Amino acid sequence: MRVLLRGKIHRAVVTQADLDYVGSITIDKELLDEADIWAGEKVLISDIDNGARFETYTVEGEPGSGVICVNGAAAHLVNVGDRIIIMAFEITDRPITPNIVLVDERNRKVRTLHAPGPSVSE
Repeated sequence: MRVLLRGKIHRAVVTQADLDYVGSITIDKELLDEADIWAGEKVLISDIDNGARFETYTVEGEPGSGVICVNGAAAHLVNVGDRIIIMAFEITDRPITPNIVLVDERNRKVRTLHAPGPSVSE
């Protein structure tokens, strides 16, 4: 068995950080659906601006809102405006093709890639 990338939202912009929320990351439902990430699913977050990495679980945000809100204690690890990478993985014994969602500065889908590769850094 191997742990493989299944879904990724690349370079999303943190729109909110809420220390008082119980925990998690709230993500626009349209982005979750496009990346094939479920509500409640464990994700790894990597902050491009400060290098912080942490795990949490997802909560559905308003569809089309562009919301990316880091909640609870993890809110200490980001700043509003930081660019982050949100990654979900699958334990499997077969190759899988990830959905890699590239977003713009307003967290709107630009396009979806279906395999990791050099064009992801766009």
